[in-house]
Amino acid sequence: MQCHKIDYEILGSEMQIVEVELDPGETVVAEAGAMNYMEDGIEFTAKMGDGSDPEQGFFGKLANAGKRMITGESFFLTHFTNHSSGKRRVAFAAPYPGKILALDLAKIGSGLVCQKNAFLCAALGTKIGISFQRKLGIGFFGGEGFVLEKLEGDGMAFIHAGGHVVKKQLNGGTLRVDTGCIVAFTRGIDFDIERAGGLKSMMFGGEGMFLATLSGTGTVLLQSLPFSRLAAEVVAHAGFTGRSKDEGSALGGLAIIFESS
Repeated sequence: MQCHKIDYEILGSEMQIVEVELDPGETVVAEAGAMNYMEDGIEFTAKMGDGSDPEQGFFGKLANAGKRMITGESFFLTHFTNHSSGKRRVAFAAPYPGKILALDLAKIGSGLVCQKNAFLCAALGTKIGISFQRKLGIGFFGGEGFVLEKLEGDGMAFIHAGGHVVKKQLNGGTLRVDTGCIVAFTRGIDFDIERAGGLKSMMFGGEGMFLATLSGTGTVLLQSLPFSRLAAEVVAHAGFTGRSKDEGSALGGLAIIFESS
């Protein structure tokens, strides 16, 4: 199925929004809960499939939905369709600080493999599947588990990444990366892991026990602030300061006053 040709605009700098403009009858498929706002005339429906294969039966859609759950995504995808007679806009927001990347899958050609939870939305006709990691070590220590998301098609797709995004072009070389910093890579890239130096470096180097290795020919997209790292810093800081979950409330503030008096 040929993808719908959608127009878009990315708004903001740190907490970005992608605003998609739909012609009458056009549809954009999005991750459940990603919608921020939409104009009158756009209707949405939760579906098990991505709509890339209109002839796919119920059990095929059920199997694909089950595979999506393995990657940590929702069971359903939401289809937003413009049923009005004019152009209408619908917007989708990233769930944490970072960048929204607009990717023309027609130019990429061979498809794109992404980290779990990276997918935001795409033109109807985009095939949203999974890519299994066959090597056992990658599944346990590669930072993204045994499965990654796979996007294929000839239209626009949008993914999000934490912090700043760096694009690296490999031509037969190898890049060593923190396992959580990988956002996406094209099909010509081989994803593997290696130990982060000797035993002392692995235990006390602060870079984790393993590094991801990306080799081959293709494009790699990296993020400066993985969500896991952001969450770990928040938790560590909260534990260091001794603040409780109730500190922000009025009762929490009174408790701190009485404890310090």
